[in-house]
Amino acid sequence: MKSSKLRAGAVLACTLALTACGGGDDGQLAIGGSFSGVTKTGLVLTNNGGSDYAVVPTTSGVGNWFFPNLVETDSKYNVEVKSKPDNVETCQVIAPTGRAVFATNRVDVACTFKKHDLGGSVANLKGELVLVNGADKVTIPAGATSFAMAKVPQDGVYGIAILTQPAGQTCTIANASGTMGAAAINNVAVTCTP
Repeated sequence: MKSSKLRAGAVLACTLALTACGGGDDGQLAIGGSFSGVTKTGLVLTNNGGSDYAVVPTTSGVGNWFFPNLVETDSKYNVEVKSKPDNVETCQVIAPTGRAVFATNRVDVACTFKKHDLGGSVANLKGELVLVNGADKVTIPAGATSFAMAKVPQDGVYGIAILTQPAGQTCTIANASGTMGAAAINNVAVTCTP
């Protein structure tokens, strides 16, 4: 008798726990996940061609999202990208399809920023010059008239600095810092004297 009461209590506890997690018979299950690479508005996700959701961007570009419309228990979901921010090249949905048995928070969306060239001109360089932009380091040989750094994500900041001056010369940089727009930056100017 005592063990049957314990079993009944355990079943009740499990049922209540499942209902609280979205696993009950009411079918009110949330579909969502995480996102990365979203710093601007424009990412819209859709489930089965409807139930659109505009992801709210974050400064860091990462966060979580959930469709506001809940789905029925055992229904199929198919998450797709309807539109993407203008500073993004592509957005990939990871684990986009499934069947809603419990609330789902594992439909992740990974967006890749557009990247653009960063470079410019060099004047009167007689020795070797080393430039840096964050972790990117470029060695420019004597006599060079131009240079290129690693591509920078759109809307990302850049700041080119001189790490090593050429022997016997002093070089300065014009237009060394800014924010990458929708096109390449090629007006950075390095001038060396004498």
